Formats: sequence, structure tokens, C-alpha cells
Amino acid sequence: MAYKDHITGQILAAHLLEGDLVPGAEIGIRIDQTLTQDATGTLVYLEFMSLEVNRVQTKLSVSYVDHNTLQTGRENADDHLFLQSAAARYGVWFSRPGNGICHQVHLERFGAPGKTLLGSDSHTPTAGGLGMLAIGAGGMDVALAMAGAPFYMTVPRVTFIRLTGQLSPWVGAKDVILHLLGNLTVKGGLGKIIEYGGPAVKTLTVPDRATIANMGAESGAWTSLFPSDEVTRRFLAAQKREKDWTPIYAREGAEYGEVIEIDLSTLIPLVASPSSPDAVRPVQELSGKKVDQIVIGSCTNSSYHDLKLSAQLLKGKKVHPEVSLVIAPGSRQVLSMLVRDGSLAHMIDAGARILEVACGPCIGMGQAPPTGGVSVRTFNRNFPGRSGTPDAEVYLAGPHVAVAAALTGSLVHPAVLGHLPDVEGPEKFLINDSMIIPPSANTHDVDIRMGPNIKPLPDFAPMPDSLKLKLLLKLGDNITTDDILPGGAGVLPLRSNLPAISLHVFKLISPGFAQKARAQGNVAILGGENYGQGSSREHAALAPKYLGVHAILTKSFARLHRANLINFGVLPVLITDRQYDQIEEGCNIELVDMEKAVAESDKIIIKLMSGDRELTGRLDLSVRERKILLAGGSLNLHRQNIKSRCNYSGG
Repeated sequence: MAYKDHITGQILAAHLLEGDLVPGAEIGIRIDQTLTQDATGTLVYLEFMSLEVNRVQTKLSVSYVDHNTLQTGRENADDHLFLQSAAARYGVWFSRPGNGICHQVHLERFGAPGKTLLGSDSHTPTAGGLGMLAIGAGGMDVALAMAGAPFYMTVPRVTFIRLTGQLSPWVGAKDVILHLLGNLTVKGGLGKIIEYGGPAVKTLTVPDRATIANMGAESGAWTSLFPSDEVTRRFLAAQKREKDWTPIYAREGAEYGEVIEIDLSTLIPLVASPSSPDAVRPVQELSGKKVDQIVIGSCTNSSYHDLKLSAQLLKGKKVHPEVSLVIAPGSRQVLSMLVRDGSLAHMIDAGARILEVACGPCIGMGQAPPTGGVSVRTFNRNFPGRSGTPDAEVYLAGPHVAVAAALTGSLVHPAVLGHLPDVEGPEKFLINDSMIIPPSANTHDVDIRMGPNIKPLPDFAPMPDSLKLKLLLKLGDNITTDDILPGGAGVLPLRSNLPAISLHVFKLISPGFAQKARAQGNVAILGGENYGQGSSREHAALAPKYLGVHAILTKSFARLHRANLINFGVLPVLITDRQYDQIEEGCNIELVDMEKAVAESDKIIIKLMSGDRELTGRLDLSVRERKILLAGGSLNLHRQNIKSRCNYSGG
């Protein structure tokens, strides 16, 4: 396959530092830009500080505050000050609370075609709508990239989505990606990059493309990529950033591992039913289902176009009396433009509740539905309990369907609204970057402000040669990072306090797990397929490790969570269906000859203490990952390397 001919290969080749572009091989690439957000960023900066680097080495790094803007106590405000002072100290741009959601703002003000972006958020691929290779990663990997280290990845297979036709009225970009997810499932993108092309690409705006690229993360893919074309140029010109534009297309004859054809003209309005983004159904199949709440926003559908369209559909109408309509603009730029063109007034007059520009309800920070309530959201995830209400039914949809449900009180085909307004993108966006603070020139004079909620990172020992473990939990397929460590207003403010946040591990699935794990000492967990899907939050790996979880035995891992486990020295062991059936919750196991197995082998012996049986687990590790695990984690390995360099130089 001519790997360097498609867009993915072109960008990877231009940034290749280590390895060969052969699918399945591990490579290291140069990262041009990084983004962090406050739910993950505090750990990133604590890790970066441990790396003993005086200033970020990337071309651009941005620290956003968008997740935890709800200040119910001192914790969030303290952490915001920590992030702002750390940004000033280390040469990072800082987007203040209230400036907007990281992905929306980055698309508007910083993203550039052909560049690489690594973000401590799983929806970083949003910038793929600009033709940017944008990948979500764990915080440790982002901290290392900020320090100038390569980002390591397995060369992905590339799936090509060939788009033809044109979207019909009442069908939008959200329906495109829901259609794809319904076919691929939440595991269908594992090990792949999804690349879009075909004659219909030119009919999709950059916000359309960003919505599609954003939710490609739900398939498990590394990222999604669109060409950088005339549509891209016009968007960047409207943002007064035409100098950042460069054209990028797949070369003639580019070959792909898989080609999927989507005729846009055949698509219909869709929803993802509870409780997975791939549980996709035509909205007409659910016609008449009563709803309690509608939320329009998130990094998926909070662009100026989507919210102006929503406002036009609401104009002169009233929200159904039994429905709560909530709208969260994606950025300060979007909100300012909605104010000036009268759209905000249409929303307010219709009865909508307007939230701060932030992630908000998407990660459980407010607006939880009522008990057993039905909520329709223009979000990207509808995992159980993520909304803040454990028994809520959460449906994912585009703005057309969401507004129709808000006005009628039920899920219906949006064509019932009658006339579809024609909403064009602006020739010029309103540019006001006053809430983006550029890096400080005099970094050494900056004092980093660390509130009492910020606790130091723990020290973990190197990998032992053997471990006796209690198998404390046996879980099923598609366990999410929300299952492992929930979000929400009660948990996210503890993101800088590992002892406190660890008490919430598995609390939705197994109340009291944290206390049992601490009492037990050394623990293992058994999982099914796609263990750890969802968010990039490395807390879902670090907090269990803090509680004594040393190994995860599972049929397969989600890419991002597996990387986080390795970064914190948790052994990822692959098992078969038959072995899964043989291991019972509560049993005692022993991992033997671990050092030799991790250093040299693809196999590890698992002793079942009851019945004195042995199973052979599989290790699928690169040379680099073996070194990390043996050291007890990435930070340990980095410190060893620093010590070795100092000893070599006589320091």
C-alpha cells in the first residue's frame, strides 16, 4: 500500500521521528501543538513539572478551562489559578474560564491544516475537520510531548469514507456520523484513522466536518481527517487566519485498507438510543416518545451555524410546557455573534435556558435530567449515569431533531416544523481574543499557585517479579472510563487530589470498591471486550493504581485507556473468551516471572490459586512499553534516564 499517498500518510511522514510507516509498527512523531483542559490539565502540569523542563518545546501549547467552571467550592477556582500560573511559567497560551470549549476555540483560533495536535481530551480529533492530525491522549503523553519528546503510536490502518450526493433538508452532519457509528460500532475504528473524501466533501462546512471528526472518537479510532480545501481556506479567512491555510488532498492512486461509501442523499434524521453512541435508530421509529429535557451544545454541535439554525427554528415559537430546553454555546465568539445578530433573543423568547460557554452537562456538570427522565442531547456520549441521573434515558441527536423535540414535547421527524431556514456561514467571524492570555516572556519570575486541593503525584515502585492478587471485579464488555471513574460536579473538582478522587473508583458499578481494594492491598480486575472506552481521563488508570490495582485482564482494550494503564505501570493482560469464563470474581491469582515475561515474552503465566491451575495470558507490548512497565511507569523511566545522563556526564 502506498501509505504516503493518503492524507494520513502525508502528515505522518512529514512528522516522523522514529520508526517506519508500516501498518502495525510503532513510530514516534513530532507534535506541533498540544491542548489541555482543566479536568485533565492539572495532572498534565504536575507531570510536566516533574519532567524538569523549563519551557514547553512545542510550537504552540494551549491550556483551556472549560470542564469545571461550576464553582461550588474553592477547589475549581484554586485549580484555575494553578493552571493560569503554570501556563505563564512554562510558555503556554491560557484560555480563561468563559472563553469556551477547548475544541471549538481551537478550531476557531489555533488549529492549522497539516499540523499535529495532541490533546488530553478524547475529542481532540475535532480539529481533523481542518485537515489537522489531531489525536486524544493521556495526560502523561501530552506532558512528554510538551517537553519535546515524540508521541508514540502504532501505525494505523486507514479507512476511507467516500462521500457522494448531498444532504437532504432536515438532515445534518450529526446524522452522517451517527449513520457511520451505527455501522462501525464503538469498536469498529480500533487501530484505524478514518479519512474522508469524495465529491460530497465540498458540500460540508468546517463545522460540519468538525462534528463528524469529533464523534469519530466514539468508534475507537485514533482520529478522523478531512482534506484541507477551498472550504477550509474560506473558514480560516473568516477567522482572519488565512495564513495558516495550506491545501492537503489524498494523492491520485492512494490505497486504503477499507473503503466505505456513503451517499448523503440517502440519509435520514437519526438518534443514538440509550446507552451507547452506536445504538442508532431513525427518529421516526421513536416518533411520539415523550421527552423531559433538551440540551443543545457540547463540542459536537455548539458552533455558530448550529446555534443560529436552532435560534431560527425557535423564532416566534414556545418550548413545550413539559420540556426544559437548555443551550450552551461552544465559545465566547459564538455567544457574542448570537447576541449581535438577535439569535440569543429568539432562544430566550422561546423559553430556552442559556448556560455559560463550557462543557457543562456533557460531563455531568449540572442539568441532570429528572428521575427516569428522557433527555435529548446534541452531545457525543450517552453512557449510563454520565448525565448525572443513573436511570435517565439519554438520546443523541443533531440540532434539527433536538429543536423539534423541544417544541413538540416528543421525538419526531423535524420536518413537522415546516419551513427549514437557510443559514449560511458568516463571511467574517467576530474576533476578540481578550480572554486568551499569551505566554509570558519572563517565565522565571512567575510563581505557580497551588491550592490545598492539589496533592503531589505518588511514587510507584518498579514492577516486582511476582504478585499475588485478589480478582476483585469481573466486568462485561465496553466498560467506559465513566464506569471506572465517574465525572460530575461531585467528582471532577477532586481531579488534583488523588487520595480523594480514588474513593469514587467504580462507585456506580460496585459501591465500596475503593475501600475493599485498599483493605486487600494488591488487586486485579477482569474485563470483557473494549475495556476502557470513552474519555482520555488518565485518572481512570491512576486512581485504580493508587488503590492497588496492578493488572487488568481483559479480552481487548480501548487504545487510549491501555496507554494510560501502561504509563502508570498497570499490566495490561489479554485473555481469551474461554479464559474469561474460567476466572471467577473474588478468586485469588498469582502472576509469576513478571520481570522476565514483560522484558522478553509475549506471554505471562496466571496461576489460579483455587484448583492450582495455570492460564497463559498474552502481552502485546512494544519495546518502549516494556521499559515503561518494568520501571513502574513513565515518570519512573524518565527519572531513571535523567539519572543515567547525569551519571554519564559526571553530574
